[in-house]
Amino acid sequence: MATKPHVLLLFLVSLLAVSCFNSRDVNAYTSDDPVVLKMVDGGIRYLEANLKTQTKYPLNVFYSGGYGEHALAGYAHMKMRHDPQNPVVQQGIRSALSFVRAASGRDNGGHESKSVYVAAVSTLLLAEVDRIKYRSELEQLEKYFRRVQFRNGGYGYPGDQQGDVSQTQYAMLALWTLDRAGLVVDYEGVAATVNWLMRVQDPNGGWPYKGIDPGSGKRVKQQNIKVAMTYAGASALLIGGDTLRLWGNGPEGDGAGITGLPKAVGLFKEGFENVSAKRPQLPVEPILSSIEEGERWLAANKKLGADWPYYNIYTIERYESFREIALKLEKNPSPAWYNEGVEFLKSKEQNRGGWPPGIMYSAAPISTSLALLFLSRSTQKAIEQASTGATQGGWGLPEDTTAIKVEGTQIKGSAPANEVNDLLDMLSDDEGGGLEGKSIPEDLKLDPDPKKRAAQIDRLERLVRGSRSWQARRVAARLLGQSDEMRVVPTLIFALSDPDPSVPRYARDGLRFISRRFEGFGMPDKPTKSEVTQAQLQWREWYRKFNPGYVFIDYDL
Repeated sequence: MATKPHVLLLFLVSLLAVSCFNSRDVNAYTSDDPVVLKMVDGGIRYLEANLKTQTKYPLNVFYSGGYGEHALAGYAHMKMRHDPQNPVVQQGIRSALSFVRAASGRDNGGHESKSVYVAAVSTLLLAEVDRIKYRSELEQLEKYFRRVQFRNGGYGYPGDQQGDVSQTQYAMLALWTLDRAGLVVDYEGVAATVNWLMRVQDPNGGWPYKGIDPGSGKRVKQQNIKVAMTYAGASALLIGGDTLRLWGNGPEGDGAGITGLPKAVGLFKEGFENVSAKRPQLPVEPILSSIEEGERWLAANKKLGADWPYYNIYTIERYESFREIALKLEKNPSPAWYNEGVEFLKSKEQNRGGWPPGIMYSAAPISTSLALLFLSRSTQKAIEQASTGATQGGWGLPEDTTAIKVEGTQIKGSAPANEVNDLLDMLSDDEGGGLEGKSIPEDLKLDPDPKKRAAQIDRLERLVRGSRSWQARRVAARLLGQSDEMRVVPTLIFALSDPDPSVPRYARDGLRFISRRFEGFGMPDKPTKSEVTQAQLQWREWYRKFNPGYVFIDYDL
């Protein structure tokens, strides 16, 4: 029955419960805290070092979960480093595509089947990497979720029509991702899931692993109510509500209500066919009442702990992130639940980085991936990306719509700064996070005064070489490339190997502009490591023709 941990895709296991989080003397962490970033770096190193680790479940059986292990690790790495060329991400993409190709095959069902989980994490990864490039695969995944949904609205093992809360929450997360990527999903099906979730909630407020569906009328007593499943059920409710736009409009909108956008101008966004899709309008109050009842149960039963802590902390992060927008709460960068989770992960971190597997039915890369997604506040950022229209796939709508303007086929928000010094202050103050979705003026110029200009360039070079923010490094690399100053060439050469996919392109284009070698040395938009190394070597040789004695600190020393 449902209480066995292997019901969950590879996810986790440890007997330590969430209640074991040490709540005493808890520090106030944020996702940018040096302690957190160090753990994230360690987790990334672990995933990269264990790229070839054998998966817990086989890779030659598409529904077994092996493909999902790769896809989850690739998704976690992509969310942290934004590098689709990284081998961990590439391996995840290959496995996700393998699953998509095989997903119409025979699934033996039962507890050996993890296909709903695999489909979900494959969706997250492919949409995060490039929603346009993988459009066809995302459409196939959307059809998959239509096909496997049970009549009662839930999701579960093929052949088992009861439905379980855990698989249902991952299906809801995948459908939300597809919707935010612009695909039309089965909104009636989402509404059916929301109603099913409310029907299988225990009268006391908790959720079971497998729900006993009363069909209609009053709720009935459920069996094996769990902390993890209560978070999962409440999380799925909130995610489903957001897919139906019960908490507000999505990024695509229809243009109405956007200050500054002429009424006659409709927003056209490539790939957002769901702009005009009709969504069932469920009453909000019953859903929020279910959430409130769930919270009461959690408050009264937290001492029970969660059987699968790594799985559970990522669920909590999702729940709290969607709860923020559903209840329109002010964002707290350091909430108690996050601090407790960080303390727990600190206590379990391996010496070589990453986190250990559970006792069974799990693997260390899975624990590590889930820990990374928690530490980075990945769901909160995914929601922010969706609301601003800024993702790796280029969703496009600026966050600040109060001064939105239409320029040709582009829609741009207000510039974050009109002077380079203002921009530098912003980059230094918040590491570039405030730039998300905003446009940088094309005519932003460095100060003509030589001393002030030199100081600006110094600051930009420090950002390129040392900022943890990929947004800040992108902006700085772009401005340095426009400076037309030979002195910035070494920094731009350094930036060619930046882990962010856009920074090297800005650096390459800047080098071509400064050198007037408009074909450069041939580094493509998506270079291999050897192509980057070769380009850096050629650019160094070129620079030394003008400055023979120059020492590249990051190369020569």
